[in-house]
Amino acid sequence: MLVFVLAGSLATCDGSAPVPDAASTSSQVAPVTAVSPVSPSASPTPPALPAIPPATNGAPSSTCENGWATPPAGTPPFTDPLTIIRRTTGVKGPLVVVDMRRFIGPESPPSDQGYLLMVERWYIKLYAKDDGAFQGRFLVEARRFGRGLAAVAPYDTNGFRSPDWIGFQFDSANTARKGYPGLPGRWSGIAYDFVRGGAGLKIPGLPDEVIGCLAGT
Repeated sequence: MLVFVLAGSLATCDGSAPVPDAASTSSQVAPVTAVSPVSPSASPTPPALPAIPPATNGAPSSTCENGWATPPAGTPPFTDPLTIIRRTTGVKGPLVVVDMRRFIGPESPPSDQGYLLMVERWYIKLYAKDDGAFQGRFLVEARRFGRGLAAVAPYDTNGFRSPDWIGFQFDSANTARKGYPGLPGRWSGIAYDFVRGGAGLKIPGLPDEVIGCLAGT
């Protein structure tokens, strides 16, 4: 099992942090079917852990064009996306990383702009050691102009499927944080189906060239 415990020192982010503050980078996708907020559940189920340790790399393929790899623990490619998750969700205390995959691929939808040709992405499955209710799967994205938490899915889901993955589009009139079914933490903005995209555009959150990077998760 690939399990790393991140110390609580990452819980705050000041001017010395290596990762710039950024809103969700999936704002080009318009919201679709509304996802209704709910009150937090009373008793969270302890996170299930894999019986076999997750793989740490995957070969390139037609749906994961550059392959994927688990960054070494303690290095910036490992800790930076966790800092973004902390900043966005406000989770405190140690984080236990069950699985992490870093992969690089094109924007969705494809773009001919140089700064959008390649997007760095992380898939992370984790839970908070001191908060049984905080457990989930996350997609973090990094572009030349910023980084952000793109989508979140319930901990006990698999792969890249609708309606598991939810994105949150910034809305200045909807800044209150709310809880959502199966998702860790509380979220602001307009919730939408990250897998399908929407508003008639049907732009998926991930392009076909990297969807396979989440195969087997």
